[in-house]
Amino acid sequence: MRDVPMFDPTDLRNAFGCLPTGVTVVSMLDDTGTPTGVTVGSFTSLSLAPALCLFSLGKAQASARLFEEGVPFVVNVLSTESTDLAWQFAKPLEDKCEGVALVETLVQVPRLKDAIAYFACHAHGIHDGGDHIIVVGEILEYEHKEGDALIFYRGQMQTPAPL
Repeated sequence: MRDVPMFDPTDLRNAFGCLPTGVTVVSMLDDTGTPTGVTVGSFTSLSLAPALCLFSLGKAQASARLFEEGVPFVVNVLSTESTDLAWQFAKPLEDKCEGVALVETLVQVPRLKDAIAYFACHAHGIHDGGDHIIVVGEILEYEHKEGDALIFYRGQMQTPAPL
């Protein structure tokens, strides 16, 4: 058995923050069938054939318990104009979807109308990732449109610099 180094969590988070990530909201239904969601910065593509994506979510997040194999969800890619939405879904609110324009999807979970891309999925697998769960989604429907993605960099929401 090899020794696992212990790191200062704040310093490790700062090191991870050196790489910008896209900002998404994962929408799902709660235990009562009410739409809800959570802001996630760890979304990425996984496979084109089959069409798979993944994200991770802290086990301490209230919505982490809602994910199990087969459960539908939608990953919504936020635009630079959606900073307020990112913060709204990051907070523990009674109704996270209050005032948010929603549109139904093939998986019966609403997407955010103003997202620049969305991926409607069924959970293909849930994996242990230390203090996070890793959710692999099988993409059943997607759409994208023009717009610049909101990014999270060094602890702040940012707009990408023009090329």
